[in-house]
Amino acid sequence: MFIEEISPIIFTIGPLAVRWYGLMVAISAILGTHLFLKYGKKFGMNEDKLLNITILTILGALVGARALFVLTNWGFYSVNPHEIIRVDHGGLAFHGAIMGGFLTAWVMAKRYSFNFGVISDLAVPGISITYMLIRIANIFNQELLGRTADLLPFERHPAQIYGFLNGLSMLLFHNYLVRNRGYKPGGYFWAFFLVYSFLRGFIEETFREMPLSLWGYVNEAWGAGFFSLIQLMTPALMLLAWWMFKRSQAVCKDS
Repeated sequence: MFIEEISPIIFTIGPLAVRWYGLMVAISAILGTHLFLKYGKKFGMNEDKLLNITILTILGALVGARALFVLTNWGFYSVNPHEIIRVDHGGLAFHGAIMGGFLTAWVMAKRYSFNFGVISDLAVPGISITYMLIRIANIFNQELLGRTADLLPFERHPAQIYGFLNGLSMLLFHNYLVRNRGYKPGGYFWAFFLVYSFLRGFIEETFREMPLSLWGYVNEAWGAGFFSLIQLMTPALMLLAWWMFKRSQAVCKDS
């Protein structure tokens, strides 16, 4: 979605600029923490330990998200190193966030002797909400634009809205599974990651305006493009998610 003259800044206080992107990240952290603590306490987990895990996992996710984004856009950041720390300008890779948060949560779960499968499952609602809000922030930053399409009634695909709807779908799907499926610890997270990989690879990436791999094809009429790096990775990510899902249920069943 492209909106002319939209501002990424909500308001300024002297030299301080409060941006939509930063606001959405802050709201995501607050909501994610609230949900994590709320449901974690139902498992009898210590609230202080849960809070420590939450804070460090959010930091790990932010570091991972920024690091992967910078690495995949190194051509720009190598000549603009001062922009590397400007997270408020946008630029967080969701796969990096998952990797950074996953590793941090795993270390902390081991430290506190918590079941990591339970910890990862508890994080799913917060992750989904974060995905939704970040995609709204992308509209204000005018980034992750959709491809132009001749057959649409508007100029280009509203890729950020597709992303928001994908996040909403993941949240609703997770809630459905919790109410109707008795998965063992870890099952809900890997089911979420499987759905996320599918929606991201075959919907968002198809209609997002972004560089393709060494070989690619773009249908100008429908505004569909193949294949980006993430699209090429999607089958492997889905297989990984399915394998980890089956493994988590088998390990828990045998233990």
